[in-house]
Amino acid sequence: MVESHTNTSKCRISQVSDVEIIEHIWIEMTDGVRLSAKIWLPVDAKTTPVPAVLEFIPYRKRDAYALRDHSNHAWMAARGYACVRPDMRGHGDSEGIMLDEYSPREQKDAVEVIEWLAKQPWCSGSVGMMGLSWGGIASMQAAIKQPDALKAIIPVGASVDRYYDDGGYLMGGYPGQGLGWGGVMFGYCIRPPDPKIVGSSWRKMWFERLNKTPMFAEKWLTHQLRDETWLQGSVCESFDQIQVPVLGVSGWNDCWPNTMIRLLENIDAPCRVVSGPWAHVFPNLGGPGPMIDFLQLALDWWDHWLKGIKNGVMNKAAFIAFLQDSHAPDPNPNERPGRWVGETVWPTQNVSFKRYGMKAGALLETKSASNGFVDICSPVSLGSKTGEYMPISGPAELPQDQSSDDARSVCFDDQPLTSDLDLLGTIKVHLRLSSDCSCGLVAARLCDVAPDGASTLISYGLLNLKQRNGREVLAEITPNKSLDVVVRLNDAGWSLKPKHKLRLALSSQLWPMAWPVAKRATLTLDLSHCYLELPVRNSNAGGEIEIPFGKPKAADSIAHDTILSALGTRYIHENIEKGETVYEVKADGGKTKFKDIDLTYGSKNSQKYTIVEGDPLSASIEYKSGFSFLRDDWDVRTESELKATCDASNFFLKGRIAAFEKDEQVFARNWDVTIPRSVF
Repeated sequence: MVESHTNTSKCRISQVSDVEIIEHIWIEMTDGVRLSAKIWLPVDAKTTPVPAVLEFIPYRKRDAYALRDHSNHAWMAARGYACVRPDMRGHGDSEGIMLDEYSPREQKDAVEVIEWLAKQPWCSGSVGMMGLSWGGIASMQAAIKQPDALKAIIPVGASVDRYYDDGGYLMGGYPGQGLGWGGVMFGYCIRPPDPKIVGSSWRKMWFERLNKTPMFAEKWLTHQLRDETWLQGSVCESFDQIQVPVLGVSGWNDCWPNTMIRLLENIDAPCRVVSGPWAHVFPNLGGPGPMIDFLQLALDWWDHWLKGIKNGVMNKAAFIAFLQDSHAPDPNPNERPGRWVGETVWPTQNVSFKRYGMKAGALLETKSASNGFVDICSPVSLGSKTGEYMPISGPAELPQDQSSDDARSVCFDDQPLTSDLDLLGTIKVHLRLSSDCSCGLVAARLCDVAPDGASTLISYGLLNLKQRNGREVLAEITPNKSLDVVVRLNDAGWSLKPKHKLRLALSSQLWPMAWPVAKRATLTLDLSHCYLELPVRNSNAGGEIEIPFGKPKAADSIAHDTILSALGTRYIHENIEKGETVYEVKADGGKTKFKDIDLTYGSKNSQKYTIVEGDPLSASIEYKSGFSFLRDDWDVRTESELKATCDASNFFLKGRIAAFEKDEQVFARNWDVTIPRSVF
């Protein structure tokens, strides 16, 4: 790549192939804060204006996400779109401070960027918005605001409910692993801007971030019910306000597989969705496979809605889903067997809900005259085989063989199948139960059990019994009084094969996915009023699609050297003497030198989840991260730590951030916070 310079206070421009890259340009917000943006521009856009595609995220466009961004945006720009990647305020080279995710100011910024794009001489006036995770959520939030220039969106791997599944309270159980997200953002927000972009003000901006960045987990843990903190920014509160066409894309192995059906059922504007086997990734860049040509899928959508090309994109199925076949448990994101199916409408007549009753150890297709009672009092360490809350296609993130956790749960098995059983949609477990104390958590796992006994996780769900009447209210529990509750499991697309059998595994713990409630409750099930509800797809319904997508594509990578390769490891340690179980994740992101900007960037983080058998109050989480930046004499790094513990009445959060220049510590800040337990 050959680089030429204009006024660096405005932009830095380079050119690769048919794409002009504006490395940096300021976009000023109405409150005076300037956002730094990178733009991939077709070379003829200044004479022949094109639509713009915006991805709005906080994840640093010049280093941390530079390779990923270029892979998607350079490819799309070469096909006639101006692709724009600002850093959100308080991140990367942008000014300002981020005080919380999805804030009203952040949403206003997105709208103002859209309005700015529409006015640029190289823009036709039409804007699309897309993104994975935060970027997908931001695109839906922007659609709710209805800026005139926004014509269509593509949310990928996105949530619509901040409390239920977006780093909040994970289906009604405070997320142990989700709490780590507070640690992640803690570290992300304190990284410095680049002096090559912001000039001599970089240090002032950096110290402003260090001094003013809050400990996000403190606010999140303070609001334990689904109150205004969580309603603000939750897309599901304003589905009717989304009036632009929506193409939703997500994976069954993502943390948010439920969004696709929610969109289909609630969006009045033109809507299509695709659910594949993927984790929390763009499906052209990560697995599990089969990966797809996501960029061509997006291009067809943009061509139709932003350029008015009649390409038949809306003649395809409303819901394209990959049904994963029965397979051996595999925590690594390899290729998954299965087939693609299409549904022209949703809900579809091809899916009906089938009830399975329960008696001791068995699922029943007919109601039993006498089902009996069964107690659940699970070991507090149960759940370590469930996998990561948010897998990102890294090593060993997906669920392991569930057999060991099944053996410590109360399980209900169906008979081995004699034909395929296809599942597509929402899974629910209806229970009548009581708790012997004033609290309780129900975890439900649906598994595919092979003839050799291996148990593969299909889906799981959680319910804190104090939230049985909704996540907005606290419903006290009277010991030993019967309660009727519904546990909603994650949506799934699955095909069980002959000789395999269904297993429903119920437990009162799922650590470290969910933080244990304060007391080790014994739950008693009245099986005569318990049943499993499954979305069974007619195997003869048709709709099979032969290779609906091409092979994954992406632009050639930007020039870089791998100085230190990334390395990720996961361990489960057991101290038999102490009865202690430690679930530990170490993710060394390595070091990469970006040649065009002469910058070496490094990252590493670790997570440790510790619990002592028999003691739910022994639960603790430790999260640590570090980031480094090196260019000539500019040698800086940051460190962050977050630790969470509890007793019967309170959560305790301890946090620390530190900054270094050439190994000399130049800043440190500490938190020590006590937060009462109200729900958990």
